[in-house]
Order: sequence, then C-alpha cells, then structure tokens
Amino acid sequence: MRFNRQLESIKIYEGGKPIELVMREYGIPPEKIVKLASNENPFGTSPKVVEAIRTHAEEVYMYPDDSMVELKEALAQKFGIGTKNLIIGAGSDQVISFAVSAKANRYKQLLTARTTFAMYEIYARQIGAKVLKTPSRQHNLDEFYTLYKKHRDAIGIIFLCLPNNPLGESLDKEDVYDFIRKIDDNTMVVVDGAYQDFAAAKDPKKRIDPRELIETFPNTLYLGTFSKSYGLGGMRVGYGIAREEIMQALYKMRPPFNVTSLSLKAAAAALEDQAFVDRTIENNFSEMRKYEDFAKKNQIDFIESYTNFITLLFDDKHNSSEIAQMLLKKGIIIRDLKSYGINGIRVTIGLPEQNERFFEEISPLLQR
Repeated sequence: MRFNRQLESIKIYEGGKPIELVMREYGIPPEKIVKLASNENPFGTSPKVVEAIRTHAEEVYMYPDDSMVELKEALAQKFGIGTKNLIIGAGSDQVISFAVSAKANRYKQLLTARTTFAMYEIYARQIGAKVLKTPSRQHNLDEFYTLYKKHRDAIGIIFLCLPNNPLGESLDKEDVYDFIRKIDDNTMVVVDGAYQDFAAAKDPKKRIDPRELIETFPNTLYLGTFSKSYGLGGMRVGYGIAREEIMQALYKMRPPFNVTSLSLKAAAAALEDQAFVDRTIENNFSEMRKYEDFAKKNQIDFIESYTNFITLLFDDKHNSSEIAQMLLKKGIIIRDLKSYGINGIRVTIGLPEQNERFFEEISPLLQR
C-alpha cells in the first residue's frame, strides 16, 4: 500500500521504555526497576488529583465539557489572562500540531535548534514542511537570527524550547525578547515552556511570563503542560496561551472533545496544590547537585540543566548506547541520546533512593 511521500522521511518518535516492557524482557520485578527516562514526577501526583479522579470516575460515560471552562478559568486566574487566550490540548504536543498546521505548509518552513523536541520536526514533515536547524545543538539566538534573515519569507514559525528538551539548557528572558523584537509579526514564535516551572525557580532571569510575552509580542504562542511538575503525564493535558487572533486559527485545528473529562478534572485539581509543585522543584534541584558532583568526580561533562533532568556527555572512553543497555539489564531506565547524534544520556532527577541506585549501578560501568 502506498502512503503520502512525506511520511518516508519521518522517524517514529520513541518514548522512554515502560516498566512493563523491562519486566517482561529481563525478568526484573517492578520494585527493582527505576525509571529515569521520561522526565516524570518522582513524587507521582498531588493527593488532590487522586481524589478528583475518584470523585468523577463514574462520569466517564459522558463526553467531556468541550468548553473546558473549569480548567480555563483556573489557568486564566493563575496567569492573569482571559479564557479566550487559552487553548487546551491532549498534551502540549497537540497544541504544537495545531500551530504547525496553522502556520506551516510545503511553502513555509520551521526554524528550530539543531537538537530539540523531536515533535516539532515530526509534525512539520507530516504536512510536507521543511525544517531549518541551527548549527549548534543548544539554543544560539545569533544563529537563529542568521537563518531567519536568510530565509525570512519562507519561515512561518520559530520554535524556542525554553528550557530545552532533551539537553536542559535555557536562555535569559531579555535575550529572548531582544530576539523576538527582530522577527516580523507574520512569523509565529512559539515559546515552549514545558519546563518553565523549573527554570524560573533556579534562575529568575530565565523566567518567561506568558501574560507579559503575549502582551508584548502579538505573534507569540506560549506552551505549558501538566506532565512535569504537576505529575500528570498519564492524563495528557497541555495548553497554549496567545492573543485571540492566534487562538481563532488554532481552534480551527482542534477536534471536538480532545481532552478527557478525567484529565480536565485532574488538571484543575493539580492547580490547587502549589505546595506539591514546590516540593517537587525543591527535591529536583537538591538532587541535581548530586548528579553534578558525581559527574565532576568521574570527569564526565554535563550540560547545566534548568529542567527536571540532566544530560551527561561521554568522551571516547564510553559509549552511551552500551551504558544505557547495561543499565537497562540492571533495571535502570534512562534515555540514550545516540538518536540525536550525541554520545550521552539524559537522566530524569528522581527521589534520593532512586538517584543513589543510579550512581551505584553506573559507577562500575564508567571504570571499564
């Protein structure tokens, strides 16, 4: 059977290996498996979320409230915006697909960092759009602008992943604003803030406020998610924030009832428990210092991270794929970055006991 030609160049996105697969393949009991591959919240989710799901579980036979008014009002209050400035997606990656479909086609290109969230490119290729990438792996705004000037008329959308997944670096807000000021109003600039909670807590200069962003720049779209600090990866809830003109276009891409009723209730409940988020972020950066110390002790390079994960970079003495596979056999699931052309691994910051297990298992592998 023949399919659309643009699908031939698309690589299927591979998420982190699930615990169930490791159990089956290696015969490791679940209590012995540590998953540090998918940037999930090691604390799980808020008790308020669990209670909301239990309370509304019997309502799943009904379609969700397609206006999503409860969650929109809660988000509007959190960010000081109007509900008309919001769109809710099944994960923020669905909102990415809306934006790409609205602003890119075979005549309009995307501009991204060389190494960044894979779904930007996948959604672009699905509709036949090309992707321009900067030479540097990490975000370099001078390189972004050089490419933009050269291809100004062909670029429909620019993605800035701040902080960046899968590497972890971020940019100062003022540098981002200086860059956006040089971009034409007809080019959409997407600021993907999936990990902004972490960046803002570590360094206020990295904090990008959605309300300020869209009020300052009419061509911007801010993305957020409940999958990270709120611990709702399994519920698939994300959102976009922009001016009404952009929202009117994005809503034409949105299918009806695109977010489940329990997901909407869970996200609304999660917003009521800021203490849970604060605890998550405090643990994250306290434990991240242990990874930095471990890397320095073992002479491993790492990228300073503003997220809930850290990227460890290996030299010629170590092979990231071999180390990832050996760790997997020990029940430690991490993310090998060879598919990005990087000899390194991405490790989610876990609970203290999970991190100690990682150090214990990887240490002998680094002595080979």
